[in-house]
Amino acid sequence: MNTKKVFYEVRVFLLMLLVISSLRSALADWNDVPTGSMKPTIQEGDRVVVNKLAYDLKVPFTTIEIFKWGNPRRGDIVVLFSPADGVRLVKRVIALPGDQISMVNNQLFVNGAAVPISSPRGPLPDDEQGIVFVADELLAGRKHEVMFTPQIAALRSFGPVAVPQGKYFVMGDNRDNSNDSRYIGYIDRQRIVGRALAVAFSLDRAHHWTPRFERFFTKLN
Repeated sequence: MNTKKVFYEVRVFLLMLLVISSLRSALADWNDVPTGSMKPTIQEGDRVVVNKLAYDLKVPFTTIEIFKWGNPRRGDIVVLFSPADGVRLVKRVIALPGDQISMVNNQLFVNGAAVPISSPRGPLPDDEQGIVFVADELLAGRKHEVMFTPQIAALRSFGPVAVPQGKYFVMGDNRDNSNDSRYIGYIDRQRIVGRALAVAFSLDRAHHWTPRFERFFTKLN
């Protein structure tokens, strides 16, 4: 084969790869969830679809904002870069810039008002954590489930604290087992990559990577 033709085809392939990677970086992506910090909403082994155009357009492969047309809302599930180590995390936005937030025995208060929550259901068995309890929480008019694990040492009370301008307070739905703003601090707006929309597919790591078909194409609340 002609050497020039080979080099040409390699360059074309590399260019296509760069274009596809850039589009994925700037427009949409998926994110593997290796931990249970967002259980029961998101399970270990879920692959979630991330809309990177939910709030803004960034320069590919960076956190540099080109255009912005919105901001995260309370209750949004977002993908972000941790300020502690740069690792990508999936968390729920609990409080916005300027909000006052506190928690007393796992009861959230935002701007002085208690976030409605149902009585916990359980005890329930969990493959990873043993015995857990699950409740329904209503944040900004949007209901989602949260999980509590009494046997784990966790920060169940704090504040009240005021969220600085340009920053967000995020938490995992697995309230007693989540590395979130209680530990890593507030999240800069530019560190938020996009909004998690749905579970594309799911593999059960605890049972030989068996597909969990009931979770395929599940919308996230």
